[in-house]
Amino acid sequence: MINELIFFFNKVIVSGAVLGSVYALGAVGITLIFGILRFAHFAHGDMMTMGAFVSFMLAAAASAMGISTFWPTGFIVLPFAMAITAGLALGIDRTFYQPLRERGVRPVTLLIASIGVTLMIQGLVRLFGGVQTRSFFENEPKELFRFDTSWIGGTRSINVSEPQLLLIAVTVIAVVALHFFLTRSRLGKGMRAMADNPDLALVSGINTNQVVRATWIIAGSLACMAGTMLALDVILKPDLAFNIVLPIFAAAIVGGLGQAYGAIAGGLIIGFAETMSVFNWAIMLRPFRDHLPEWLPNDLSIVPTEYKLTVAFVILVVVLLVRPTGIFKGVSS
Repeated sequence: MINELIFFFNKVIVSGAVLGSVYALGAVGITLIFGILRFAHFAHGDMMTMGAFVSFMLAAAASAMGISTFWPTGFIVLPFAMAITAGLALGIDRTFYQPLRERGVRPVTLLIASIGVTLMIQGLVRLFGGVQTRSFFENEPKELFRFDTSWIGGTRSINVSEPQLLLIAVTVIAVVALHFFLTRSRLGKGMRAMADNPDLALVSGINTNQVVRATWIIAGSLACMAGTMLALDVILKPDLAFNIVLPIFAAAIVGGLGQAYGAIAGGLIIGFAETMSVFNWAIMLRPFRDHLPEWLPNDLSIVPTEYKLTVAFVILVVVLLVRPTGIFKGVSS
């Protein structure tokens, strides 16, 4: 039974924490943009991809200069990539969204504009980065940590890759830093006030332009972090985050739109739910196989792997039926 529990830990707990961390980092950016600017930013997934490609180019430049450390090069250049991506996010807002806001357009117009920005970023990524897949570990090893479990009677090991450990660690650091920023800093309190009531925040003397800039800086930085760490864990490709943008939106809505803490909770809920749904629960019954009926199937996964993304929408529908504003009671979705 110990080996089955270890297998469950590797396939569900570790994978769920990794996937949930990516969803959480992406959902925080989406929920902040929605809370402050009141529109769904569908280009956020491609901002994650853009940030990952920025990190890859910086990592390639660092390797060409002979820079090598104990940590993966893609992780070392991450702070610089986050700064560049935050600047690009500010440029996107100033070029495309700010002129529309100044004209007083409706949120649906901004949403449609974000779809156009999505296509633009996809085209630029393919133009400058190519269409082939790439790896951050072409010229350096990808460490895999194996934790011995013989002390508890297991013959399997707990397996965690270095990028997975780093992803979980930076997610915890980012969440703690975001918490202190939103609760202790003047600008963070202004962001919370503007998310709760934009008109009241404006008449209260809060610098709304500064809040908008801070929103894009945070959203762009976290998008770069999520995209880079995802690419370090799997592989870098032009549609890296395009296929997960809908689960990220589901995570933001489940947690409560406009609520940063809700986005984190929603991301972890969606991530663990997806990994648990595709896990073959028949493996956990192997020690009791002699006492189970013969007609019991060998595959007891809830959904096939290719339908994993549907789990996010099932949870979304259930939450909206029970609590339309999300777990943390965000803006009405």
